[in-house]
Amino acid sequence: MNLSRTPCALAWRGATALAFPLAAFAQAPAAESPVKSLGVVTVNSGQPTSLPTQIPTTIEGITREQIAQTINATDSEDALKYFPSLLVRKRYIGDYNHAILSSRASGTGNSARSAVYADGILLSNYLGNGIANGTNFAPRWGLVSPEEIERVDVLYGPFSAAYPGNSVGAVVDYVTRMPTQLEAHAKLSGFTQNFKLYGTDSSFSGSQASASLGNRNGDWSWFVNVNRTKSAGQPLTFATSPVSTTAAAPGAQAVTGAVPGLNTRNVPWLLLGGATQYDTTQEHAKLKVAYDFSPTIRASYTLGYWSTDTQNRSESYLRNAAGAPVYSGNVSIDGRGYALAPTLFGVSNETLEHVMHGLSVKSNTQGVWDWEVAASLYDYQKDQARAAGTALPGALNGGAGTLQDQDGTGWNTLALKGIWRPEGIKGAHIVDFGFQQDSYKLRILKSNTVGSWLTGGAGTVVSDVGGKTQLRSLYAQDAWSFAPKWKTVLGARVENWTASSGFTNFGPGNAANTNYASRSDSAVSPKGALSYQWSADTVLKASVGRAVRFPTVGELYGATATVNSQYINDPNLKPEKSWTTELTAEKDLGSGILRFTFFAENTRDALYSQQTFDAAANTNISRVQNVGRIATQGVEVAYSGNDVFQKGLDLSGSVTYADSRIKENKGFVLVAGDTVGKYQPRVPVWRATALATYRFTPQLSGTFAARYSGNQYSSLDNADVNGFAYQGTSKYFTTDVRVRYQVNKQWSAAVGIDNLNNYQYWNFHPYPQRTFMAELNFSL
Repeated sequence: MNLSRTPCALAWRGATALAFPLAAFAQAPAAESPVKSLGVVTVNSGQPTSLPTQIPTTIEGITREQIAQTINATDSEDALKYFPSLLVRKRYIGDYNHAILSSRASGTGNSARSAVYADGILLSNYLGNGIANGTNFAPRWGLVSPEEIERVDVLYGPFSAAYPGNSVGAVVDYVTRMPTQLEAHAKLSGFTQNFKLYGTDSSFSGSQASASLGNRNGDWSWFVNVNRTKSAGQPLTFATSPVSTTAAAPGAQAVTGAVPGLNTRNVPWLLLGGATQYDTTQEHAKLKVAYDFSPTIRASYTLGYWSTDTQNRSESYLRNAAGAPVYSGNVSIDGRGYALAPTLFGVSNETLEHVMHGLSVKSNTQGVWDWEVAASLYDYQKDQARAAGTALPGALNGGAGTLQDQDGTGWNTLALKGIWRPEGIKGAHIVDFGFQQDSYKLRILKSNTVGSWLTGGAGTVVSDVGGKTQLRSLYAQDAWSFAPKWKTVLGARVENWTASSGFTNFGPGNAANTNYASRSDSAVSPKGALSYQWSADTVLKASVGRAVRFPTVGELYGATATVNSQYINDPNLKPEKSWTTELTAEKDLGSGILRFTFFAENTRDALYSQQTFDAAANTNISRVQNVGRIATQGVEVAYSGNDVFQKGLDLSGSVTYADSRIKENKGFVLVAGDTVGKYQPRVPVWRATALATYRFTPQLSGTFAARYSGNQYSSLDNADVNGFAYQGTSKYFTTDVRVRYQVNKQWSAAVGIDNLNNYQYWNFHPYPQRTFMAELNFSL
């Protein structure tokens, strides 16, 4: 992404993101961007943030001006779209339950291997990892709207002691707006795609409206933002059946419309219909209030609300002789028999209401001592999913079904932070230290409904699982400028983790009901970075860090695949333990910055769902288990420049190579040893991004962007060789365009197309096809 530099180096023109003086140390005023010197980023913001004052890792950033100019942003995660080595698995506009962030050595099934914050408040959902048990653990992107964003910074790797082991992949830090004078904003946008795949050929559209108002009155500052998104997504799953080898049963209904295809392992199957077609209405509201007790002490409070009402519908491709859709029963396709289960074409409704609180009191003297006390709470006030248990079309009118309820689930955090500058802000040492406590509670109660699945209350228990985890941490790190051209950051993190109150319940008297014993574990994670000013325009840096990612509640206690819960859950999972190293060379080319980064990660006991033999059950079972060792080596090349070749042309791009393989594993997919030597799931060998923006006039700009990912796999044994199929993970090459015009000081308009080349690609689910967008903005 585009970067900027202070007067300590050649000034950049246009929108800016990070400050990168390469030859001298500079400090940023309280409300300005981070500043970089000798390979270490310094943050001196008075606003709440998760960032420590000294950041020894690779960091990339983007500002709200750049987002408005270059990205067709409908969700907050869109700000990350062209960052090096990052991918958010966003399947449709407003995707609230599967939009998981992947990074250099972590795939889109590992949500617990990255950390997302907004104004210092944790948005990552560490109640679980990935998608499991009919629920999801993606970051809560919906608690930030694109119009709120002031800037976004991404830290790569676990090299700062200020973050838990979940930072092993990346840390994303959003800073949202806090006005210094009266301001008002409004935005209206619309989008549509024509989606054609298998037997589906339809348009799916939506709209979005956002408004915000803020001001500073004396010592008080405040900001309010509201946002409403109505979005219809394409089908995300498909009803399938293996090709039958038996004759149709007597009386079977002859149907047409089934689409022949190959599954991910190139085995023939039939696709019978599209499913999981979400029609969602999401509402977001945010109130931020800040009070300055003095010029150096500020208290900040954030209240966030997010809700969604979502309908999940299906369509059958099958038609009888009269042309009517067929959803269930015995059917005949080309003379062969198939039995369609009543729930093959699923129908469900979801109603979610989540509330977030954040409170921070922070000093910003930039003297010998500074401190901060911060706390946050994220609460599932209402989280209910209703699913039909009978066949369409009658299911739309009611009937039996289930109700899954997660009300009361959530997490809270507490952080006490200190900064010690023994020799002042320009001294040789700057020490960050602190205490953190993160607590998580999960409960997933699934019941048969009393009466209609549409409105009925909870009846008999299908499954009831839950538990708690807590992480307490002490950390410290010292940024030491020990020689004119040298700087080091040395630190360590000491953590104590506990898991308690774990249970699995299948109803009164069920022999499989289990209460799990409490357990605890501790870890020490050292960190270190060393940078050297090779020349006036070149910095060299080496970083190393250990990260310990402890199991989540969902991984420990959340599985309910069968009533043999003691064989599915493993309350004794080991934590993931990673050592990550990074070697970076960064050169100022005058109109841009070029960075080469070599990275390596060695992870023991990686947490994955896989199959293994259970002696107690005397069978092969699937559950979350520890993969012995995964090793990743790679290189990342990134460039960002303004006014390249000619005034008005901004260019940025990246190429990443990663060889991530399983080296040791006792588990397996089909036979013992079939995963050793295979690629880690959903970590492609090659990735690339490119972004070009040309400012034709001060009012008019145009952007062309592209993203590429090579072949990848979802299965640990890499046997899913057909990525271009439902449940596959494919390579892709997509292009986007955006044109923005600033009509006058108050009004602007933009049009854009995502996936301009209409590339059909997959990450288990199909991604959107060519999508047209238009927006109108007003700012006071």
